[in-house]
Amino acid sequence: MLRLSRARKAPRDLVVRARMIELSWSGQRVPPIADELRCSPKPVRRWLHRFNRAGLDGLEDLGGQDRKRRITESERSRIIGLVRQPAPGRLTVEADGELTAEDESGPPEWTLDALAAQARRLGIDIGRSQVRRILLAEGVHWRRTRSWTRSRDADFEGKEPGSSSSTPARPPARRSSAPTSSDR
Repeated sequence: MLRLSRARKAPRDLVVRARMIELSWSGQRVPPIADELRCSPKPVRRWLHRFNRAGLDGLEDLGGQDRKRRITESERSRIIGLVRQPAPGRLTVEADGELTAEDESGPPEWTLDALAAQARRLGIDIGRSQVRRILLAEGVHWRRTRSWTRSRDADFEGKEPGSSSSTPARPPARRSSAPTSSDR
């Protein structure tokens, strides 16, 4: 236990938990252990109880309690793949200059609600918040950044500079011309 509590190559959480046990064995109470390890007393108590119940194996992470995932990896991949495709309502310019969309009633851009609805149509039972968690975990962006200053349209006129530079500065406060006591 002493070796594990001082290990440099072991997972940090495991080292901290072993340190809790070591400090407890040395006679310290829970509040001073929590102060030394900069955590609250509640996790200290929990890990001490787990160690007493299961020994060294009790300090390991349970890894989600062997809970089965609600959606499979292939379903996660399909959701991530949706973001890579253009949204069904997105307008595209055809060769003849006509604007068309795959599905005119569909969303023009992917939103969390639109992605969740499309996933449900594909047979994946998922909610908006879970779609968000999946995309954040994968580092996938589901929104395009909007540029209001650029356009492919030849007739588009860009924005003028901001008003802050065109707003005149306030004139400095004038001193009153009334005589003061030092002027008399």
